[in-house]
Amino acid sequence: MSWRGIVTVLLLIGAALSGWALWSQRVKDAPSGPIAKRPDYVLSDFEIVALDEQGQESFTLRAPRLERDPDVKTMDITTPLFVIPTAAGSQASPWEVRAQTGWVSAKGEELRLRGQVRADSTNADGKPVKVASEQLNVFPDAKRATSAVAVTVTEPGFILNGRGLEADLAAKRVQIKSDVKVRYERSAR
Repeated sequence: MSWRGIVTVLLLIGAALSGWALWSQRVKDAPSGPIAKRPDYVLSDFEIVALDEQGQESFTLRAPRLERDPDVKTMDITTPLFVIPTAAGSQASPWEVRAQTGWVSAKGEELRLRGQVRADSTNADGKPVKVASEQLNVFPDAKRATSAVAVTVTEPGFILNGRGLEADLAAKRVQIKSDVKVRYERSAR
């Protein structure tokens, strides 16, 4: 074989190895599984006002980041602040609910809040009401909230601790399910 034949064979082997190397790298870099899934839109530093079926405000959401899943149409939120209005004519203030993460169902009827959840409002007498937990599920149209984990409810004069929560947000009525402990505090006179 001449030197031209040897060079040609070496160049063909080099080209084949280069092609194989590029092909194998492409397969490794291609996203697969959950990484391949991308949101259909992302919002940064935003405010959304969600309306119920009657066109009334269901909740307002403010957060630094929201991603919407295109397949199931749910939203994942970073450090959300939900403002849930009270019933029409109520003297109480709206609920302000904060958490580390949030999730909103496709139709907006359920909010799942996780990580250092804090809900603040005032009752009809203007006294503050605070709810703290690691998990809280809020149903804004029904104006109710639930939790299956440890919960602390604080109002002037007492602190209520327990496990599990059923709350009527419109009436500012909270029911702790189990392991209930109440601590009364004297008010300053």
